[in-house]
Amino acid sequence: MAAAKNRSCGPFPSSPSLSSSLVLLFSVFSLCQSSFSAETSGRNLSVELNPGSPSAPPGGDLLHVRSVGDNDTLHFLFCSQGAPTLLLVHTNSSSSSVTVNWTQFEARNASGSLKVEPESSILYSSAIVFSRLLEYDDVNDTAEPTSDLFPPYELQDFSWSRLNLSGPSSLLCGAAAGFSNGTLCLQLSVFASEGRDQSWPRLLHTANSSQLRVWLDGVPPRATRSRFLLELQAVGGANPLSRVEVLRSIDDEFTPSIFKVSQWVSSLNGSSGVLGFLQWKPVAYRRADPALEFATPCRHSDPRPQSGARTAASSALIRGFYAEPQAFGLNASFGLAGEPFYNSTKFLSWTVLLGVGSPPLDAFSPLVLSLMAVGLGTPMILLLMGGACVCLRKRAAASYEPIN
Repeated sequence: MAAAKNRSCGPFPSSPSLSSSLVLLFSVFSLCQSSFSAETSGRNLSVELNPGSPSAPPGGDLLHVRSVGDNDTLHFLFCSQGAPTLLLVHTNSSSSSVTVNWTQFEARNASGSLKVEPESSILYSSAIVFSRLLEYDDVNDTAEPTSDLFPPYELQDFSWSRLNLSGPSSLLCGAAAGFSNGTLCLQLSVFASEGRDQSWPRLLHTANSSQLRVWLDGVPPRATRSRFLLELQAVGGANPLSRVEVLRSIDDEFTPSIFKVSQWVSSLNGSSGVLGFLQWKPVAYRRADPALEFATPCRHSDPRPQSGARTAASSALIRGFYAEPQAFGLNASFGLAGEPFYNSTKFLSWTVLLGVGSPPLDAFSPLVLSLMAVGLGTPMILLLMGGACVCLRKRAAASYEPIN
């Protein structure tokens, strides 16, 4: 018995329990780190303003960003004729192109004035229309818009600037009657590879997505306790964005204090697979230079079916591309009870991603994984070393009779 007990407490360097634990720990760390570092393949981007038009159209601009992969193409079309609209078309051809019949497109009286050809190459399409800006007087500080809504601002009636281009990014600003010097702006960014925005909420993007940052700057509120909502319309063919998923995380490394991400997704006949998405963090910022102290929560309503014909009437891009558009709408509201009102800074910004395929998901960074490895591995190593030392001390102190 004594001999068996002696063998079970072998020397520390040959402890299989410790070595296997360390191997497992570093294997998990390496796997997570390689998963985090993986990037989608890059794309080649080209930018064209008002494709095929000999001059700047009087009704507003149409931006076309062509994102070409190895065997597919993403067409991002951003239009200010009517309500600002971003259309994404995914094709299985690296040579697909966009054609516009400008006479019909500006008249907005028929579909088919904007085509992606060959039409047989289209795999998926989706569009987001920024249709209305809503304001209400939150007299009781409940952040619940009920009967205190002011007449809405119809974004199709805004006076929009010309698109200001900077590579694959563009800026569009507009104003309504009564805005004084205030503006509503939208900034589009399209990406050639995977990365992360440098400004909060620091959304993770891939080469299959684009980012839109929307902000109100200096718009005079119609009450001292005003709060705002933004109405969005998601438009598609057979499979528009129809449901919102809210995912939770234990990591707020890139967006401090925010542990959720919301994504408005499209699926094929109700399946779990995702065809396209609109993704955002439920946070907005009350300053142009985002910081934690100026963050304000963002909520969304449930998506509801909308009239596709009505949405098409507000946007030249929807009317020109979709013959029978299917639409869902939701409101994004900013601020909760007890949060500062819009009047405190007269600024509000919100950021979303529009893309195809599965939405990008944050993973733990190498720094966090290193801290986890140290935090979890150190106690395990100390425990095993302590057990080994106890065994060695007992072995040294014990005296055994020879076994005959």
